[in-house]
Amino acid sequence: MPTPPTGWPVGSFATYAEAQQAVDYLADNEFPVADVTIVGVDLMLVERVTGRLTWGRVLGSGALSGIWMGLFVGLLLSYFNNNYGAIIVGVVGGVLFSMVFAALGYAATKGGRDFTSSSQLVAGRYDVLSQARNAERAKEMLAKLALGSGST
Repeated sequence: MPTPPTGWPVGSFATYAEAQQAVDYLADNEFPVADVTIVGVDLMLVERVTGRLTWGRVLGSGALSGIWMGLFVGLLLSYFNNNYGAIIVGVVGGVLFSMVFAALGYAATKGGRDFTSSSQLVAGRYDVLSQARNAERAKEMLAKLALGSGST
């Protein structure tokens, strides 16, 4: 079961890279980082539309994935049978199989999703938490880092 994070906030950062840098700074200065947690707050699912989905794109991507699958199967068959024709049969079969399944999947949407996209989970900010026994020390160390006087 997932458990919520525990600890006291010792720093808040706009990006994950900044939060990671802060924890790295703590680690470099021999802080017990096993007591530290990075928590993404205000989570958002961002879906960036990358293009229009057409029958040509669907069948083309199905064919490309089928080539790789078919090549893999064909190479395995040819290795065990010493028959290099199995590679061609595997590639052709993989292309046909993948194109049919890609077409069926696209047809099932009935035009309800005619675009391609990529999804990413991002946070509005990243909080660094520390267990109470070391929270004050962590705040002081991160304040030094923020002022630029931290030494690593």
